[in-house]
Amino acid sequence: MKIAVLGTGMVGRAIAEKLLSLGHQVAMGTRDPEKTKKIQKDDFSFQNWLAANQVKLTNFADAAALAETLVINCTAGMVSLEALKLAGRDNLKGKVLLDIANPLDFSKGQPPFLNPGNTDSLGEQIQAAFPETLVVKSLNTMNCYLMVNPSLVAGAHNVFVSGNDEAAKGKVKTLLNSFGWPMERIIDLGDITGARATEQLLPIWLKLWMAKGTPMFNFGIVMG
Repeated sequence: MKIAVLGTGMVGRAIAEKLLSLGHQVAMGTRDPEKTKKIQKDDFSFQNWLAANQVKLTNFADAAALAETLVINCTAGMVSLEALKLAGRDNLKGKVLLDIANPLDFSKGQPPFLNPGNTDSLGEQIQAAFPETLVVKSLNTMNCYLMVNPSLVAGAHNVFVSGNDEAAKGKVKTLLNSFGWPMERIIDLGDITGARATEQLLPIWLKLWMAKGTPMFNFGIVMG
């Protein structure tokens, strides 16, 4: 399947690598492909990463247009709406948009706060802005490496999905299953307002990271 991944940070790269390993064709979208190719930080070189991974690096609009039925939003939450506008309403129309982003606002320093939060969510805002796109929120409650390899954390733990379209959620659940998530570990929270709940897990997730000294953990729901 031809899939678009919007965003070229750690999350986007982890998702792209997993998709490639599963035999999918991946187009990665970024604001400025030439600038992205020049990213060099510490021991990471985007040019080297690109040489090792057969993805098509292009702008947001072209990546979204190349996607057959699935676009994955891995951009930073505070710029996701802008990035999706650049991707283009027509290029997203009728497609499933898996939204992994969290609206973490760092404008006042650390720790970040949610913007929006409580009575709204980024997932809901994306669905409202793109009513002809099938938005599904998932994978936003964990580290990017765990997203694509749940076996990195021992025991029973969960991933959540929410969205207005049942068929779209079904496609995302199938994708998650291909990532290694057993179907019984995928919890459907209902419509897109469920994004409000999962995004609000981020403050406690960040606190747990600080307390435990590692992001390699996840939430597990224990039934009595």
